[in-house]
Amino acid sequence: MRHKTLTMKEGNMTQIRILKGTYKIRGKDVELAGMVFPMTEEFKVGAKGGYVTVDGAAIAGFPDRNIKIAVESADDYESAGNKKTTQREETDEETIERMRERFEMLEEMTKATKKGDVKAMIVSGPPGVGKSHGVEKVLGKHDLIATLGERAPKYEVVKGAMSAIGLYCKLYKMADKDNVIVFDDCDSIFADELSLNILKAALDSKKTRRIHWNTDSFKLRNEGVPDSFEFKGSAIFITNIKFDNVKSKKMRDHLEALESRCHYIDLTIDTDREKMLRIQQITNDGMLDEYALGADVVEEIVDYIDINKKKLRELSLRTVLKVADLAKAFPDKWEAMAENTVMRRA
Repeated sequence: MRHKTLTMKEGNMTQIRILKGTYKIRGKDVELAGMVFPMTEEFKVGAKGGYVTVDGAAIAGFPDRNIKIAVESADDYESAGNKKTTQREETDEETIERMRERFEMLEEMTKATKKGDVKAMIVSGPPGVGKSHGVEKVLGKHDLIATLGERAPKYEVVKGAMSAIGLYCKLYKMADKDNVIVFDDCDSIFADELSLNILKAALDSKKTRRIHWNTDSFKLRNEGVPDSFEFKGSAIFITNIKFDNVKSKKMRDHLEALESRCHYIDLTIDTDREKMLRIQQITNDGMLDEYALGADVVEEIVDYIDINKKKLRELSLRTVLKVADLAKAFPDKWEAMAENTVMRRA
């Protein structure tokens, strides 16, 4: 049987309308008849049957990558001419599930980093959404087992500013296999060329990762740190910085070289809507249970955050915890107290 062919011009993607086809979303086959996608590759037959490849990122609710739509033949789709890609808003439930999957992925990747299967990982996202909590929860569980077995903990969290030589010494301390060093909002190392060169050596793709310090240093002599050592550990970087937004070309080149050595997870919680849905998800999952405030008060706190989100100093889980602190301490006037502590003054 001869299939029709839709011509794709170089640099342009043909718009196609699906007549009969499905895509599996979170385990369920979703019928896509009538939807218009940009086609990236024409009909092919693979191990699981026929498919056409389209740009999923063009439509909300689909993965941000090229995806394979299951079709029986090229007759199951047609050219859509100049028709625009289907416009669709991601539902609240889909957004919550997408964010939940990202954080579950973060925990799985942290486990793989602890085992040494993943050498390095960068976790990017706005402040106060739970990046650090997800990483430290997994590593803390591993270290609890180590402590019960009377072994030394094998991870360390570094926060705040750090010099290049301080970074070199810290990597030496954590150089053994199975050790994990977590740089949490330690963004000064991303702005320093020497620090970035040290990290590139520590996370190189070569079998042996050796770091050198080639200038005389009293600090190294004083702390008994050699001027060269092999790094066998792993690293996790938790940051609010989006590497793509760095303006300095010189620093961007260094960051791209570091990024090429790491797995990169962007938690993509950028809008106020996404942040509020994340807050609702985490509070529904029991974040405030230890406060013993009662379901009604928890709902009032979330509503308070929602209706005042444009006035808050920061729309984040940290702000929710601050308001919960006030509700616990001042049950009759926590709203007035919050007005003066977590909101920007007009």
